Amino acid sequence: MEIAGYITALLIGISLGLIGGGGSILTIPVLVYLFHIQPTLATGYSLFIVGCSSLTGAALNYRKGHINLRAAFFFGVSSIITVVLIRKFVIPAIPDHLFNIGSWQVSRSLATMLLFAIVMIIASLNMLRKEPLKEQDCGEVKKIPLGKAVIKGIETGILTGFLGAGGGFIIIPVLLFSFRLTMKEAIGTSLLIIAMNSLFGFVSDLYHQSFNWVLLLSVTAIAVAGTVTGALLGTKIAGEKLKRGFGWFVLIMGCFIIVKELLGGH
Repeated sequence: MEIAGYITALLIGISLGLIGGGGSILTIPVLVYLFHIQPTLATGYSLFIVGCSSLTGAALNYRKGHINLRAAFFFGVSSIITVVLIRKFVIPAIPDHLFNIGSWQVSRSLATMLLFAIVMIIASLNMLRKEPLKEQDCGEVKKIPLGKAVIKGIETGILTGFLGAGGGFIIIPVLLFSFRLTMKEAIGTSLLIIAMNSLFGFVSDLYHQSFNWVLLLSVTAIAVAGTVTGALLGTKIAGEKLKRGFGWFVLIMGCFIIVKELLGGH
């Protein structure tokens, strides 16, 4: 099972490097089902893996001039603060047992996986939209609306903080349509924002979580290699076609998690 986990980690990195998101949504299921890590702890592992992979992708895009630092700053500040507050204060305060529905016990792990499955389904539907996101006119003045950036940053921070997901499916459309970036700029800027959120969140976890560093660094190294590979493949493979195929896979995985958790646990 661990071999399958390492292979999937490579695919996660490739997705991040190629389309600027999507792959991180699979990190939690891989850690829980293939590496048998408890769901709440897996969100911390995911933050480091996704953060390092996204930072690698962001560095590659920065060299090409595909990052809008102003957008990353406005969007990133509110999301980073939200992530740190959630990981440092909210997550440790959530009890293992939440509530009962009749004789059915709802645990923190079960709630985490069900919420994550819902996020996966929403993300997959965004990937499967029939009309691809269109690039904006590069000659337009890129006005960064501060209020909208803060609100969307908080939304992304909540997602990353609670579930360890990057939130690229939220960030990229906002960068395209609200901030009027080009698709290449949106992908590069999204990776930088995801990296900042994830790594700051992970640092907050160090105070109350212990990690298997050999496993964590091994998976991260493979995911980073995948990110570099994805960035290289980006010049040869149509990202939109890959995005739709990946979207169907994420949709199936999201439905599988719901069925598995409700019918038998993991």
